[in-house]
Amino acid sequence: MMEVKDIVDINTIKTNINVKSKEEAIQELAEVLLQNEYITDIKGFLKDIYAREAVGQTGIGNYIAIPHGNSHSVKKIGVAIGITQEEIPWETLDGKGVKGIILFAVGKENDGSQQHLKLLSLFARKLGNDEVVEKMLKSKDAEDVKDALCN
Repeated sequence: MMEVKDIVDINTIKTNINVKSKEEAIQELAEVLLQNEYITDIKGFLKDIYAREAVGQTGIGNYIAIPHGNSHSVKKIGVAIGITQEEIPWETLDGKGVKGIILFAVGKENDGSQQHLKLLSLFARKLGNDEVVEKMLKSKDAEDVKDALCN
């Protein structure tokens, strides 16, 4: 059984990212995934993420966005998490901007879409809890973010 703590990697969490737009946030987090060998090709990965963005909002409200998409560029399942100080514009369910971005890396292989849904529902459960979200958004470092999401 996959759990959030198995997916959250200290090395792919960045607090205090200084980005002004959704595009900058996704680019920066994709680079983190590339550096940590979760993805092999940033261009292909971004193309798949934006294809999914075009389908519908990934801003789930409460200052959180969960951009995702299945991609052949993904080597192993993971997430990159970015926390900003300032709200950035994003299409969201509640009309607010975003401060916490969780970019999912999920492959396109046979069980990819099942893993993808499992991962989204695992995180959705955590992110449905206002205390978890508040703690995550106030995190000073990667350890705090992991702690907020995994405990």
